[in-house]
Amino acid sequence: MDGEQRNPSTPSLQRLSFETDAGEGARARMGLLVLESDQSVEAEFRALLNPLPDVSVYHARLANDTQVTPETLARMEKELPVAASLIPGYMGLSVVGYGCTSGSTIIGEDRVAEIMTTAHPGAAATNPLTAAKAALAALGVQNLALLTPYTPDVTLAMQANFAQSGVSVRVVGSFFEDSDAVVGKIAPQSILDAALEIGSDPSVDGVFISCTSLRAVGIIEAAEAALGKPVTASNHALAWHMLRLSGIDDALPGRGRLFQTGLA
Repeated sequence: MDGEQRNPSTPSLQRLSFETDAGEGARARMGLLVLESDQSVEAEFRALLNPLPDVSVYHARLANDTQVTPETLARMEKELPVAASLIPGYMGLSVVGYGCTSGSTIIGEDRVAEIMTTAHPGAAATNPLTAAKAALAALGVQNLALLTPYTPDVTLAMQANFAQSGVSVRVVGSFFEDSDAVVGKIAPQSILDAALEIGSDPSVDGVFISCTSLRAVGIIEAAEAALGKPVTASNHALAWHMLRLSGIDDALPGRGRLFQTGLA
């Protein structure tokens, strides 16, 4: 027989044709920079965004110190460009969010946005502090009850930041916990109890629960029902703001007043 004898058990390799489509996230591709120590934000984003078709979130982890102080928060500035660059530019993000409220307070919202848009020039940029301000404006909240897990130096810096933005913080309460590893394990019932305690003050017309590690998304509706006032939290406001900046205006029930609301 001429030539080599072909082994019938070895199939020939065929080149097959294919087509491409828009891929995942045809409506919106959102990038989220998650702290190395954060245990909560990814699960809370899934809970909030799960029913939305063709909206995808791409995460990158950001090195940070588990102890939350002004000094450790400031050191995250040098890690932000590294984390932002881990999400490839070819994904065409609609928005990129930095998942740290206290870090945004200490580093500065404008600086955080500058770093993220340098890595993703075509994307909008936000963070939980900027998102909270947008959420409070959309909800018509002017006199705020602020709940944090932080030590006083970080909490007072955030309170001053809100005041500089025209939001009057009338009541502030904190768990005084500087370990992010512990904050991620604070029970939702404790968060709800604290929100009701400070939110019941008659001088306030809304509540903001700060920190992406706090598991607050699941208590938003209960807090609003008990207080008769709008309530939002870091992950809650950040997910909402990222959607709205991406042009996704869907009203999502069961997630508090904010997710029925557009940008102001």
